Formats: sequence, structure tokens, C-alpha cells
Amino acid sequence: QEDEEMLVPHADVVVEGPQPMEAVQADANNVAENQAAEEAQTSRFTWTIDNFSRLNTKKHYSDPFVVGGYKWRILIFPKGNNVDFLSMYLDVADAAALPYGWSRYAAFSLLVVNQAHQKYSVRKETQHQFNARESDWGFTSFMPLSDVYDPSRGYLLNDTLVIEAEVAVRRVMDYWAYDSKKETGCVGLKNQGATCYMNSLLQTLYHIPYFRKAVYHMPTTENDNPTNSIPLALQSLFYKLQYNDTSVSTKELTKSFGWDTYDSFMQHDVQELNRVLCEKLEDKMKGTVVEGTIQKLFEGHHMNYIECVNVDYKSTRKESFYDLQLDVKGCRDVYASFDKYVEVECLEGDNKYHAEEHGLQDAKKGVLFLDFPPVLQLQLKRFEYDFMRDTMVKINDRYEFPLQLDLDRENGKYLAPGADKSVRNLYILHSVLVHSGGVHGGHYYAFIRPTLSDQWFKFDDERVTKEDNKRVLEEQYGGEEELPQATPGFNNAPFKFTKYSNAYMLVYIRESDKEKVVCDVDEKDIAEHLQVARDDDLAEQIGKDINFDLVDHDKVRSFRVQKQTPFNQFKEEVAKEFGIPVQFQRYWIWAKRQNHTYRPNRPLTAQEETQAVGQLREASNKMHNAELKLFLEVEIGPDLLPITPPEKTKDEILLFFKLYDPEKEELRYVGRIFVKSTGKPAEILNKLNEMAGFAPDEDIELFEEIKFEPCVMCEPLDKRTSFRLSQLEDGDIICYQKVPPIDSEEQYCYPDVPSFLEYVHNRQVVHFRSLERPKEDDFCLELSKINTYDEVVERVAQRLGLDDPSKIRLTSHNCYSQQPKPQPIKYRGVDHLSDMLVHYNQTSDVLYYETLDIPLPELQGLKNLKVAFHHATKDEVVIHNIRLPKQSTVGDVIDELKTKVDLSHPDAELRLLEVFYHKIYKIFPSNEKIENINDQYWTLRAEEIPEDEKNLEPNDRLIHVYHFTKETAQNQMQVQNFGEPFFLVIREGETLAEIKVRIQKKLRVPDEEFSKWKFAFLSLGRPEYLQDTDIVSSRFQRRDVYGAWEQYLGLEHTDTTPKRAYTANQNRHAYEKPVKIYN
Repeated sequence: QEDEEMLVPHADVVVEGPQPMEAVQADANNVAENQAAEEAQTSRFTWTIDNFSRLNTKKHYSDPFVVGGYKWRILIFPKGNNVDFLSMYLDVADAAALPYGWSRYAAFSLLVVNQAHQKYSVRKETQHQFNARESDWGFTSFMPLSDVYDPSRGYLLNDTLVIEAEVAVRRVMDYWAYDSKKETGCVGLKNQGATCYMNSLLQTLYHIPYFRKAVYHMPTTENDNPTNSIPLALQSLFYKLQYNDTSVSTKELTKSFGWDTYDSFMQHDVQELNRVLCEKLEDKMKGTVVEGTIQKLFEGHHMNYIECVNVDYKSTRKESFYDLQLDVKGCRDVYASFDKYVEVECLEGDNKYHAEEHGLQDAKKGVLFLDFPPVLQLQLKRFEYDFMRDTMVKINDRYEFPLQLDLDRENGKYLAPGADKSVRNLYILHSVLVHSGGVHGGHYYAFIRPTLSDQWFKFDDERVTKEDNKRVLEEQYGGEEELPQATPGFNNAPFKFTKYSNAYMLVYIRESDKEKVVCDVDEKDIAEHLQVARDDDLAEQIGKDINFDLVDHDKVRSFRVQKQTPFNQFKEEVAKEFGIPVQFQRYWIWAKRQNHTYRPNRPLTAQEETQAVGQLREASNKMHNAELKLFLEVEIGPDLLPITPPEKTKDEILLFFKLYDPEKEELRYVGRIFVKSTGKPAEILNKLNEMAGFAPDEDIELFEEIKFEPCVMCEPLDKRTSFRLSQLEDGDIICYQKVPPIDSEEQYCYPDVPSFLEYVHNRQVVHFRSLERPKEDDFCLELSKINTYDEVVERVAQRLGLDDPSKIRLTSHNCYSQQPKPQPIKYRGVDHLSDMLVHYNQTSDVLYYETLDIPLPELQGLKNLKVAFHHATKDEVVIHNIRLPKQSTVGDVIDELKTKVDLSHPDAELRLLEVFYHKIYKIFPSNEKIENINDQYWTLRAEEIPEDEKNLEPNDRLIHVYHFTKETAQNQMQVQNFGEPFFLVIREGETLAEIKVRIQKKLRVPDEEFSKWKFAFLSLGRPEYLQDTDIVSSRFQRRDVYGAWEQYLGLEHTDTTPKRAYTANQNRHAYEKPVKIYN
């Protein structure tokens, strides 16, 4: 799912301080290229990384390069950013030094070059608006690490990896100027971050016009609230998709069916979401004009049968389906899947069928179709559970689907004897839903042709683009391409490249039902939702639900009216509802101002009131409202009864007033007044005091509430300046209060309106959880988003009764995975609480805390390493946490370890190894600094150096020995390593038989099991099996220690150890000793 959306800023890596700018390699070519780039604003940068498998940092940056006058660099995670994939991003090189509010847009591609065959290079492209919060962007799951590190794949040659970036910088306007509505007539859906497959499914359903029409015709009562009524939320969403000019949010809809957390999407699949929606709608349609629509569109029937072979007995059961699940594995296309669906199974032998009066019988069992629906939804089984590997896997096999699907083929082989043969089951492809990425992450989008014409559209969250047939069909079949002629020196094994982007759901529409399903949806099918706010709503909401602006429109009375209804008729409905006669009603239209506030803008004209509701919406559209929002003004006479609203002159302004009480810290709505634009606030002070219930001569001060996003703007209003000169207009808000006493600063937390609004805008209730129990809230604190790092930890320490706040360490929350981020927040590493709570474009209200035994600044000067100590004679591994100052060396780690572990004898020497994916990558030199050692992906292994390795003869060799099994994946043999790798000394002239004796003794393997083991010399991942009489040293000719991937002695046998739950550390896998953990 999209927790590791393929396109994400790289997670959880705090870039500390300004990064030093390395000089760009300024050779003549480079300069010329950069000058060209300045003009063309596009450039290619090649980055050659030597000794790639020996990189020992979690992240690795390229030199900066310049495109479009900006400095960029590539950032990679050589061992993956918490995933088993190479992670790669484009990064703004000088982000730390750029001015506040900077932003730049780039379209770019990243490519890992296949040095054996260019054609199999892996390339991914995207575009992004870079800014301070998202200064890098790219792919967490770029390509599997196993492909990168396997030299036989051709990406790594002589331990060198070549990466290319192509960056096109366009002025920011270009990207934002792409207007989906203008280019395609359609708008996209905003990505909520956690909604995965939902957007593509919704677009697909919306573009089945018959379905959309039925949704519009569902009766929704006016009291329904979109956040808990699926029909209303879906009507509102479809309405916005039809009429909005920009992308639409799905938040109301996800709330309405209760899937508003990331977890809910993780736990379900697209088929379940489809069913939840359809079942709820089907239920709501009962007893209405659109009853049965869901069945009419999507329901088909099949018949399960069991037929005895030797006696006359047949059992059948009719079942309905809304979608069909088709096998991908082992099927080349949709037809092959249907063949498999209706395959006959023979029940015989131990598996005979118990036929009622005939006892056990040989029988045939199968499924045939009675009828297919007008809209056929096919779910392709791309995700399957692999019992061998105890995990979900994605099947990327090639699987074809036709533009035209004929389910009557071969004399109706899929149809049951009783099926209606008069219906022609010929289908046309309407939409293709695509998943790109691996089983643990990825991106979803859809290709749809709304009218079944030749023009396809790609719906990729907010962006809608035109696409051609090839992109929809050929490129979504998945599968692999094969090298026509293998490269010499690569053992001539065919080289394959997997496509990770492929279709997982198809929608077909029956040719004969095309006219009915792809019908016109016009104005008369759509009801208007009119939201009417009144003074009562303002009085009820201000100070409780809201403090800024005047009203939350989602909570006011909503009327559902057909578009052609005359507005005057609608007024009669309002009169009935609110008891306000038509002649006393005056309506104002709301407008969204440029500063993002909503205010009543002007009264409707008499001419507008004679129009139909649908025409009024045109006027409202100019105000950027999808719903028609109105303010109902009712004037009250002296006897407290409604009166006819007085004529509004050009010179009059309608102002709204809120009153602030610093003692109670509350704001409330007190009413509205028409004032003359030439008049001054001083002239209405008596009236305001009366509205507030103050003495007529109470001294009050006035503030204008201007805006609150992104920051609060509330300014004092001069009582002696005219309203016109103070630039006040209809719909403006004035907040007022008693003039505070001189010592009010001490007396009140928030003595005046601006300080109170500032507080309300920034207040944030934070749920604190102990890092040890990350699922449950421990306590909540009300803080301010502008609290500093020190203020936040101080409050937490206070709450925990801790004297020293520097012993509190905080960790941010990852909104996508609903887990703590892997990296804690550094001491004073962020400025404000708001920075702690932001995760990409999402804001959370959760922080994790832990209490340390030493102050955090001190701890940050130390390096923590997890070292697994393998005892020389005992069958156990003990994990020790070693904490030393960062400038310490490997020698210091070994000295520290010696004080903690049992040695086989007092003079034993230790060494530290780096192990990754069951291979040894490095023996650490004792003078290496520990600061750069990364134990997050590698296992650091400490062991005694065996005596025979200390005294090597000139012709002895020290070789790597690894366990392996062979797996066949996609018709290709692959070597899988497992268990604990080790070194072995082999002597000149020694045969395999002699070496086997030593290996069996070292590993203590019983004879019976050892006799099944095979031994092979592996070079570049290809096994060459050895006989007992072979001289092993003749294979290993080099003097120095071999690199992990190059040559080793392989022990082939089954991996018998139980699979453990997946951990970030790949090496705790199998063929291993029991583990104890000591902190």
C-alpha cells in the first residue's frame, strides 16, 4: 500500500545542518553541458560509484550538479531505506542555504545502468514541487537489492554501479499550470496518503454513467451528514468530479464508511472496498426509484455442479457474483483464466463424492456460467500467499487482456446448459486499474475510456492525462523481457528484466448494453445541495466548534432541490422549515476570498431570485463553491418578530461582530449591523456595548479579523477612521472586548483578541505514547504548535515527574504506517512542535517518548552498536549493545567486548565482520572509526580468530563458505543464500573430501544429514559442482581475501530452520544458533 508509495520524499532522515557544498567537477565538458542546460533547462548527470558493495553509510550523496541554475544531487540508500530495495531520490543540494519559502519544480528520471545490456537498465520518472519540507523526492523501492548486488544481473560490474539522472527544470508555473480539466475535461482526486487503490476505483465507478446517474437519483434526506452517509458523500464527490475545475478531496467519503485510517486500507483490498460501497448503496437504493441498479449493472450468476460418472445423479447450486477473481499465475491471458475457472475436477480414489442414496461415487465437479452482467469486473490475482516463503508475494508474470473479450467463444464453452443463448456476450474494455511496485508498497492509478471511444485517459490521483492504446495494453501486461543473446562472460544464462507495473483489475462493458450503460447524465439528474446558514448557526458555532470565520458550512441545514426548481419555490420550503415567511427572507451568496476566508459577499438580486436554482449555481461557481452556499438574513423588529429587510444601498456595509472575554478566554457571536461606509466605528460604540450587555459608556477596543491561514492576521481598528478608509466591506468581521487593565499581561494568559486567536490557531493536543508501547496513548498535553523543542520536553518531563528534561528523547509518528519513525528527534534538532508533528503533507498529533539513563546531548556523542558474538565452541549467539564515544575505533569495540564475553582461552583474539544477506562483506580493520559503521542493515558479527588462520602458509588460501539453496523463479534458477557464512583455510593440494571432514566437524552436522549436502564452487552466482577428488585450491587462485559476491565455496542443502518473523535485519534467518540478547 502507499505507506511506501513509490513516489515519496525519503523517510525519516534528518539532514543535519547546512550540508557542505562540494565543488562541482568543473571539466570542460561539464561546463559546456551546464551552459546548454541553462538554456534548455534540462541536463543529464552520470554518477559512477566505485566499490559499491563496500559503501558503509546508510545514505550516500553524489557531487552536486547544476540544472536550470539550481544545484541538485542524487541521494541513494545503498542498503535500502528500511526496505529490501535500493532507495534513490533527487535532492536539492543547497536546501539548507536557500531563503525562506523557496520552491522549485522539476520533472526527472533516475536510471540504474545495466552494464551488461543497456536495454535492461531500470528507469523511473516522476515530477515534484521541491520545497523546504520536501527537499528530496524519489523512489523508496527503486529496484530489489538482490538484483543490484547480483553481478550476474549486470548492474554491478567490477563492484561499480552507474546511475544517471535526467532533470528538466521548468519554471514553477508549468506544473501548476497543467490543467487536467482544460486538457482532458476531467479532474483528479487528491491523494490522502493512505487511500491506495480507492482513487482509481472511484474514478472507474464515476465513469460508468449509468452508475453515476443512479447515485444522483438516490434520495438523501436533508439531515444526512456527508461524513456518515455514504450516499450523500458519494453524491457530493461525483458532483464535484463533474463540476469542479480542480482536484477533489475524498475525506468525507472515507469517513462515511469508517475507513479513515491508513490501517483500514492495509487490512482490505480493492475488491472489499468495491463490495462495501456497492452493498451499502444497494441497501440505500431499496424502496426507491433506483432500486436494483447495482444488481442490474454488476450481477452475474454461475452454477456449481457435481455430476456422478457411473450413476444418474447431479447436484447443482446457483450463485451470484459481482466480480470474478481470475488466476494470473500459470495463465497467459484472460481466456486462459476463464478456461481454468471452468476446468473440470475429477473426484475419485480417496476423494470420491458422497451422493445421497448412491454412497461414494466417482464424479466430475465444476463451474459454468448462467449469465454475465452488463458491466463485468475482473479482479486479477496479482497478490498471493507463498507458503514456502511464509509471506505475500506479488506476481509480476506477463498476462494479456484484449480490447474485445468474447465469452461466447468455442460454442459457449463457459456457459451452462440452461444459459440464455440469445444474449451476445461480447465485451469492450472500459478500464484498467494498475498497481506499480512490490508487495509492500507501490502506487495505484487507472486507465479509463469514459465513452468507449479510442481516447484513453490516465487517472493518477490529481493528474489526468491523455494516453494511447499501447500504454494501456502492452505496458500493463507485466512480465519480463528476455535478452536475445546473452553477453559473453556471463555464462550465457538468459538475462531477464521484470516489469513491476501491471494491471490488477479490469472492467468490461457488454457491447449490446453499451447505449444503456454509457448514457447521458444531464442537469436534470442532479439535485442541488443548498446550504443555508442563519444567525442561529453563527451563535451556536462560534466559540464552540469554530473561532475563525463565521460558520462551518457542513454543519448547517442543507436542502436538496432539483436544479430546475424556481428559487422562489425553494424559499417556500425554507419558510416551512424555519417558520420565516417568504417576504421576510433575504439571501446572501458566500464567496471564498483570496486569503482563504469565506464571507457573505452580496445579496441575491430580485432578478436572480426569479431564476431556477441551477442557474444560480452558475453565479455561485464564480465564487468557487461546489455547493450553493447561502446566508439567510432575517431582520427582527421591536416586537421580536421578523420584518421586511430594508433596502440595502450601495453605501451600506454588512459587518459581523464577535465579543471576546479574556477572563473566560472565550469568543462568542453577538450579531451583525449595517453601517454607512462613510461612518466611523466611534458612532456605533453604544450599539456594540448594548449587544455585549455592557454599560453604554464602557471603553472597548476593536480588531478586524482578516485571515487565519497560514498565520493569524487580526489588526486593531481605529475608531476615528471611516469604515471605507479602513477598507472594510460586506461580510467583514470585527472582534471587540473591554479595554484591558494595565496589568492584564499578568492577570490573563491571553489579554486581547489577537493573542487569543494566535493561541487558538496554534493550540494542539498531543497524544504521547511510550516508545516501548507504541500502540497506546499514555497521556495528552495541550501545547502550542509554536512551542520550542525545549518547551515541549520540559512539559513532558514535568508530566512524568522528571527533574532533567534533557533525558527525554522524542520520536515522530509516521502517518502512513501508523508507527514511530525509525530515527528519533535529535536534541534541539527541530525548532518547534509543528516540525515534530509533520510527516510530508500530513500532520499527526502523536509523539513517542522515552526516558534515557543519560542526557540526550551526551548520548548523541556516543555510538550504539549491536554486535552478535559467535562463541567458538558453544552453540549460541549473544547480542551485545556496545555504547562508545563516536570517535572510538573498532579496536575499542573489541576491547569492550572482551570484558563482556566468555572467551575459549584468555589470549583469544577477536575480529569484527560485516554480514549482509548471509554473506561476509568485510573484516573491519582495528583502526577504523565506528562513527560510520551502520548496524541497521548489516549484522556486525564478532568472533574469535581461529588458530589456523593466524599462521597461514604461503600457499594457503582463506576462502568464504556460504550455505545456499536453489530456487526457480520465473523459469530461471536463482541461488538463495541463508544461514551463517564463515571463513575457511584451504591448503594447497587438499581435496574436497578432506575439506568436507573439517566442515562437518566445524558445523557439527550429523552424518545422515551431511551425506545429502552438495558442494559447489560459485563464481558470480553460478554453481559448479565439485567431486570428492577435486583439488579445491585450484579453483581459488587469488592470494587476497575474496569479495563477498565473487567466489565462494557453497554448501547446498535445505534450509531446515523455522522461518522467523521478518525483521529489518535480514541475517537473523536460518542455519543459525540460538540467540540471546543482552543490553
